Parts: sequence; structure tokens; C-alpha cells
Amino acid sequence: QVQLVESGGGLVQPGGSLRLSCSASGTIFSDYTMGWYRQAAGKQRELVAAIDSGGNTNYADSVKGRFTISRDNTKNTVYLQVNSLKFEDTAVYYCVAARPPITKWDWGPGTQVTVSS
Repeated sequence: QVQLVESGGGLVQPGGSLRLSCSASGTIFSDYTMGWYRQAAGKQRELVAAIDSGGNTNYADSVKGRFTISRDNTKNTVYLQVNSLKFEDTAVYYCVAARPPITKWDWGPGTQVTVSS
């Protein structure tokens, strides 16, 4: 099982930006597909972005063009650059990891992102 720790969340005004980071340990990071889920209060968790070992990315429609996922295999870290933040982006953001073929994700504890004026 991989251990994941997120950082970079916080309070930001609408239109602002943040960079979320997730440090992984306990595994061969470069083999893993990495992703970011989010869960807003009272809503189901949503997979917002994922990146595989080859650097291929996928995004939820709600964040396309605003969020960018990337990874640095030399640092065992995955990033989520979040731009043009909206009130509805307020959520706890979770880093996830899985070795393909994906049957389950390993989860980090989450980091809170709050968009408020």
C-alpha cells in the first residue's frame, strides 16, 4: 500500500489559484496511476483528474481548462494546479494512487480548498 500526504490547500478568493501537492512513499511511484478526487459537503466524491505512468491525463468536464495534473517521478510527487477557482470548487481534495489495472485506490487524508470572497 502506498502512503500519500497532500498539502497546498487553503482559502482563496474566486478567480484565484492554488497548487496542491501529494507526496507518495512506500512504492515504486513511477508505476502508479495518480489522481485527485474531491468531495464537497453533502455531495459524492468526484474524480477530477488522473495521470498514468506514461503522463497521459484525464479531467472531469467541470475542471477542464482550469485544472492541470502533473507528476515528478524524481520527487515521488503529483501536483494539481487549480486556476480560475469558483465557489463550487470548494471541497476536500484527496490524492489517490493505484497500480494498473485499477481495482481500488489508495487514499491520502485530504486537504481542504475553500473558495470564498
